[in-house]
Amino acid sequence: MDLGGLVIYLGPAGVPLASKERSTIAGVRCTAELGLNALECEFVRRVGMSNEMAKEVGKIAKELNVRLSVHCPYFVNLCSQEKEKLEASKKRILDSVERAHFMGADVAVFHPGFYGNLTHEQAYEAVKQSCKDLIERMRLRKMDGVGLGLETMGKQSTFGSLGETIGICKEVRGCMPVVDWAHLNCRSAGGLKGQEDYAKIFDELKPLKLKHLHTHVTGAEYTEVEKGRGNEKHHLTIDAKKPDFIPLVKEILKRKIDITLISESPTLEQDALVLRRMFEKHGYEF
Repeated sequence: MDLGGLVIYLGPAGVPLASKERSTIAGVRCTAELGLNALECEFVRRVGMSNEMAKEVGKIAKELNVRLSVHCPYFVNLCSQEKEKLEASKKRILDSVERAHFMGADVAVFHPGFYGNLTHEQAYEAVKQSCKDLIERMRLRKMDGVGLGLETMGKQSTFGSLGETIGICKEVRGCMPVVDWAHLNCRSAGGLKGQEDYAKIFDELKPLKLKHLHTHVTGAEYTEVEKGRGNEKHHLTIDAKKPDFIPLVKEILKRKIDITLISESPTLEQDALVLRRMFEKHGYEF
């Protein structure tokens, strides 16, 4: 298999567990020492990093060839009908985007929100309008080099089916999909069973003409609501095969997709290294 030119990035969501020092810079160094080449900076509780520190993190990451991304705080709901809550959500995203901009990260990932009392159509319109506003504010602040990453979500109550995510990205330039494979498996109550299931997802993404796809990887337990519909419960290590990632590895290599896979597994970098071995076993050289 000729894989010339294909670039795959693997790494943990946050500072590796193996890092004795719990700073982001130490985390970047540890990531590189482990033979991994990506790290997602987790601002999931709050954005506690200064712009100056973000610049320093970016400088170290560039020296060590570690691709950076950022995860925005969880407290975001672009479906909120309360003006104050909506504005607070946008501020958390923009603060994260600002740090991403200064560290040279290519995407700021966020959870779009909850349907609440809205219909799916109303929620879609709310998220779309908020994304348009965010992109415009990013443009005015000259931070539009960062992709606004809408994550696919794993519960029926959350906005973020694959179709919704792709739809927003088609309509709002500057938005990009962040495919969480376990979330899609949970939302579909175990729909990712074989290589053909991953192939369908890549086919649905084709119209976006992405040069690079950012994704999250973990195992996840779910409860089945009804046939084809489920809710995520909690994360598992990837050896649980919920879903099985070997078919994904094969499909990525078959299609030669430039991709980042960020491990959100309970064992973080250990499962990123498991993925690395999977890719190597199937012919890819890091």
